[in-house]
Amino acid sequence: MDIKRSGTQPSGQGPADWFTGTVRIDPLFSAPDPARAAGASVTFEPGARTAWHTHPLGQTLIVTFGSGWVQRAGGPIQEIRPGDVIWFEPGEKHWHGATATTAMTHVAIQERLDGTAVTWLEQVTDDQYRGPQVLPD
Repeated sequence: MDIKRSGTQPSGQGPADWFTGTVRIDPLFSAPDPARAAGASVTFEPGARTAWHTHPLGQTLIVTFGSGWVQRAGGPIQEIRPGDVIWFEPGEKHWHGATATTAMTHVAIQERLDGTAVTWLEQVTDDQYRGPQVLPD
């Protein structure tokens, strides 16, 4: 058994190669081999977002605070709120982040395949970020 005590793992700033805007990453867990799962709490300030990316074994997001947007390549931007759980299929190109006016925090859980949990791609442009949206019911 391994207990990660709250406050014992330092927060980090989201790297500019992977994010636009102010993003804080708080590591939660990274299971040792042979397990593959890892998770982090990620906070996006208003307007902040990931770059386009994929995950070899998919990704689950659990929204815990605020209001955010998600988009898969070729689809509309969709709003996400606390309590929403989002699943991205393995290899599905997507991005996620805060809305333009509200911060958002989610727990991100993904698995490593051959040591890789994510493949980072190009940045989401401002035009893409402001693109067509689908509002929740």
